[in-house]
Amino acid sequence: MMICCIAILCERGGYNMRVVQAEEPPYQIKQVPGVRKEVLLPPGPENPRNSEGDFIELRDGRVLFVYTHFTGGSSDHASAFLASRSSNDGGRTWSRENDVVLSNEGGFNIMSVSLLRLNNGDIALFYIRKNSHRDCRPLMRVSKDEAQSWSDAVEIITDQIGYYVLNNDRVVQLKDGRLICPVALHHLPEFEKPDWQGLLMCYLSDDLGKSWNRCESVLKGARSDGSRVTLQEPGVIELKDGRLMMFARTDDGSQYLSWSSDRGKTWSQPTASSIRSPQSPATIERIPGSSDLLMVWNDHAAIPESLKTRRTPFSVALSHDDGKTWTKSMSLEDDPNGWYCYTALDFVGDRVLLGHCAGDRRNGGLNSTQITSFDVAWLYETLGTKKHETHE
Repeated sequence: MMICCIAILCERGGYNMRVVQAEEPPYQIKQVPGVRKEVLLPPGPENPRNSEGDFIELRDGRVLFVYTHFTGGSSDHASAFLASRSSNDGGRTWSRENDVVLSNEGGFNIMSVSLLRLNNGDIALFYIRKNSHRDCRPLMRVSKDEAQSWSDAVEIITDQIGYYVLNNDRVVQLKDGRLICPVALHHLPEFEKPDWQGLLMCYLSDDLGKSWNRCESVLKGARSDGSRVTLQEPGVIELKDGRLMMFARTDDGSQYLSWSSDRGKTWSQPTASSIRSPQSPATIERIPGSSDLLMVWNDHAAIPESLKTRRTPFSVALSHDDGKTWTKSMSLEDDPNGWYCYTALDFVGDRVLLGHCAGDRRNGGLNSTQITSFDVAWLYETLGTKKHETHE
């Protein structure tokens, strides 16, 4: 029996949970005053998984959330298409019916959405098309009518067929307009078998995604003793001084970091950071109007040994110095059996929106998507720090 529930935690502490179908013990949603939560996309009999989405704010004020709607099973290779829900009140409440954004065009599926408002005003939709265990590559489509219709797909990687992983909410647009698409390569035709430890690289575009080129660096993880570290699911953030910072999940107990001083053309050798985590992706973005970074991840700085491999808790922290140091984290969810990951992060007005997997590892940790939201002011107050404003 699958868990199928809808839960809402109101901003000022009012709590209501309606369980449609559940196992014992039930998945526990943590009550956090000031935070609103909704299990927007629970699984169903013909829809065993909903995950890996992203947000975009439309010109009419609505917020669109596009995600992967699975129909053929719950594995990463099961059949799936892209669907959407929308909000008319800044992400507090959402439509109850799915709209099909893009039908499945892959041999396996299409998934892992990134949405961007391009510098020319168009909306870009990025996703991966999985044809086989040897062919998984990112694509880009553009909408000129506020996500009502989409252009033909542009292949981002055309130099070679391979298995490239692009996470959701990962493609970034730099201040100068350059697009950065960070990927992890796990298979090429000449590989004898998949390399799940991963090779990291970025694809770059300076013409709004019409053409793409690979960066010069191909990153391979290594510990100080020379043994190989798994590097997967990279993300990129632009720093205040113009450098780029790449972060990636690893099997070494922390996120690894790499830096670029030439807009993503070349990258430093990845090194271990103080960001303790399991083999699970982090999400980092800058808070609008500030010089502060917000990070969402599974903070394992003080985790019991029994939970070392689990994607819990679900934590947030701030950095005032471009990721050199971070505040003490705040836990938004902490069920030991919770599975919190693949977080889309967006800022709508004065609120933070998080769209993330929030299943139960005993019943399929990636099968449910939850929307968690709170005021930016609440974040600073709760973490006991002040916003570092910028006038750029």
